[in-house]
Amino acid sequence: MKYIVDIDGTICTHDSPDTPYDQARPIKDRIHFFNQLFDAGHEIVYWTARGGATGVDWSDLTKKQLKEWGCKHTRIETQKKPSWDLFIDDKTKRIEEI
Repeated sequence: MKYIVDIDGTICTHDSPDTPYDQARPIKDRIHFFNQLFDAGHEIVYWTARGGATGVDWSDLTKKQLKEWGCKHTRIETQKKPSWDLFIDDKTKRIEEI
């Protein structure tokens, strides 16, 4: 199974919506959950909209954070993810529903 996983608000948290990305704090139990899925043979693709609205390239910081936080993954996508308020899809679930 392939999991597409958002980063901000899913595996890390911020003090407020204005908190800079470099101050994000990992949510260790969620990272552990996705690492277990990866270890069980599932694909884990971290996909972020960081910079999607501003055009700022946050890929180096994002890759560094995922490495420091111990996030196992198949790949990281930091381009072309749209910035939205609500994503509606027949396969979408919140992290709490998995």
